[in-house]
Amino acid sequence: MRMEAREAVPPAGAGGRAAGGWSKWVRLNVGGTVFLTTRQTLCREQKSFLSRLCQGEELQSDRDETGAYLIDRDPTYFGPILNFLRHGKLVLDKDMAEEGVLEEAEFYNIGPLIRIIKDRMEEKDYTVTQVPPKHVYRVLQCQEEELTQMVSTMSDGWRFEQLVNIGSSYNYGSEDQAEFLCVVSKELHSSPRGLSSESSRKAKVPARTPSDLRLRSQ
Repeated sequence: MRMEAREAVPPAGAGGRAAGGWSKWVRLNVGGTVFLTTRQTLCREQKSFLSRLCQGEELQSDRDETGAYLIDRDPTYFGPILNFLRHGKLVLDKDMAEEGVLEEAEFYNIGPLIRIIKDRMEEKDYTVTQVPPKHVYRVLQCQEEELTQMVSTMSDGWRFEQLVNIGSSYNYGSEDQAEFLCVVSKELHSSPRGLSSESSRKAKVPARTPSDLRLRSQ
């Protein structure tokens, strides 16, 4: 019967060197909360405070009674930082402030994480400050025989809003042909700099173009 050796989590007091060399596991006491991780995880970003700490560089960090490194920082934001070093992704609870994680990432000098958080914050700021869309309306006059074709061939973001019957305009054979006012609209999205994200093109209508009565914006 063969028994496989398994590497056990170190007992209290094994936060630094083990017999014969460095221990694989490292304990960190961050603001009173103890985190247990591997030396490989902490050394993932070579220029970071955590990498220098676990490689034995002379940094000002005392140890508690269990041998864990004492770090006087907020443990709330340390979890996402440690997880980023583990798998390279930033995962935050919905109620966690990105500014707090950024502050800690800058303290620990984790460059890739700093860039990710700043990009997220800039994208969020742009979304908040984006100018609401402007609605442009066109009122088109058309005859009854043109109505179906005109509505079915509208494109470029224009949509039908309202149809108003304005009565008969002429006699076609034995039947009177009614005329209509067709109201169509389109959204124009603008950036904070006032540049429209799409051009203001006219509604596409049939070859027999109805009369364009007026153009107004809201």
